[in-house]
Amino acid sequence: MTGTKKWTTEITITEVGREVTAEARLRGENSGSLVGYGSAICKVTDANVPAIGDELAAARAFSDLSHQLLHNAAEDIEAHTRQPVDHLRV
Repeated sequence: MTGTKKWTTEITITEVGREVTAEARLRGENSGSLVGYGSAICKVTDANVPAIGDELAAARAFSDLSHQLLHNAAEDIEAHTRQPVDHLRV
């Protein structure tokens, strides 16, 4: 394998009141399109700092996306080797 591939991620953050949701969308030549979701809620007793909610929701969306990629990789390995994948290092 020689060459360069480009995968693009786009994060969309939506704030409604004290709740923030995020979608992390991955696009690539062979990756198709995957979407990870995350959210954060600011408690009434907490100071409302929107940047913190954005960071938490985005991090959770990227975490969801990374788990989907690991799951897909495990399925591809199993299809190629015809052996179960027990553990993938994160």
